[in-house]
Amino acid sequence: MSVMKKYLSSTTNTGKPSAQQARKRLWAVRGGPGNHEFLVRCLGFMIPLAIWWAASLSGLIPETFLPDPPKVLKRLLLWISDEGFGQDFWISFVRVSSGFLLAAVLALPIGVLAGTFRRVQIFIEPLMDFIRYMPAVAFVPLVLLWCGVGEASKIALIFIGTFFQMVLMMAGNVRQVPMAQIEAAQTMGATRRELLFKVILPSAAPALLDTIRVTLGWAWTYLVVAELVAANEGLGYAILRAQRFLLTDKIFAGILVIGLIGLIQDQLLRAIYRKRFPYAQSN
Repeated sequence: MSVMKKYLSSTTNTGKPSAQQARKRLWAVRGGPGNHEFLVRCLGFMIPLAIWWAASLSGLIPETFLPDPPKVLKRLLLWISDEGFGQDFWISFVRVSSGFLLAAVLALPIGVLAGTFRRVQIFIEPLMDFIRYMPAVAFVPLVLLWCGVGEASKIALIFIGTFFQMVLMMAGNVRQVPMAQIEAAQTMGATRRELLFKVILPSAAPALLDTIRVTLGWAWTYLVVAELVAANEGLGYAILRAQRFLLTDKIFAGILVIGLIGLIQDQLLRAIYRKRFPYAQSN
């Protein structure tokens, strides 16, 4: 009876949880924000924006080093309307997409085989571990020597920056498939091919898609490095050119554009994940 009284006293007359219960639910470990989800998402952007705006208006930092958000927005609109933004965006998008797709197409089968077969893992992973610690920018001289100054060199650098980590992450995704599933399929007489294509790949597919989503973000981070290599157009090139002329507002605009493109792609892949693998959602 005392428990029931305590519960009734903590709710309103309409049966809704009290403010105290709502706060507990909001801060529950791994709990969702409930009705406040949109607000929490907005605050994640608005608080850093407010700090940036306040710092730029304080006068403590010269405008050359930290322009205010309205000036950056004005520069971005000018760039979009008059300064070849469309061409810069398209060429960068093609470079990132080409390098990343090439890396994904090659990394997927290698990673799956390394995660499935121990001998492939022993053969592949030491080399992948060795190369993945090398910064992609260190390969610039070799890439120029091997690929020249054309588009191939930019694509190659994005490939180098994502391929080796992707192989290791995908191998790890496959190794997370429960051994009980594999043993059950073997007990039912599944062949090695059936194990791979009907048990292991379907079970690992959600994690593999998540790895693709994460590494796509890495591909965009290597864009500026790739466009250091004899580029004369692209978002990364525009940022580097703005740096030479101390156009800090355009530097900020370019960084924000790259971040926005990455965010849109990330959300699209998350939507595909939710649609294709609803059973894999933890919440």
